[in-house]
Amino acid sequence: MMLMLYQYIGIVIGIIGIIYTFIRFRDSKMSPGMLILWSIIWIVLIVLSIFPETTGYFANLTGIGRGLDVILILGLIGCYYLIFRIYNMIENIEEEITLLVREIALEKANSRKNENTLPEEDE
Repeated sequence: MMLMLYQYIGIVIGIIGIIYTFIRFRDSKMSPGMLILWSIIWIVLIVLSIFPETTGYFANLTGIGRGLDVILILGLIGCYYLIFRIYNMIENIEEEITLLVREIALEKANSRKNENTLPEEDE
């Protein structure tokens, strides 16, 4: 079995992805769930690079015309899912920032109020 150039590229990208994923997990920048998800994605990339004919099997199984179409459709679905997750994360961060800014503003207002109402010393 002779591998084509795109297969080598897929294998190399998959291996680099796995290494990078484990480094991010080791540095506590990734949760165990995300580690598993990304590891599966990279392993699937490697397997599909080595055995591209398996995409034809999935195409027949799903009723989609070609194997490449299956990959593209799954990729688009995955991208939309990731965009949705990122959007939700941004919304949560915006909400947290708003709460923090309100808290800081209230603390500053209270500290100014306390400074202005300090009892004056008798001379």
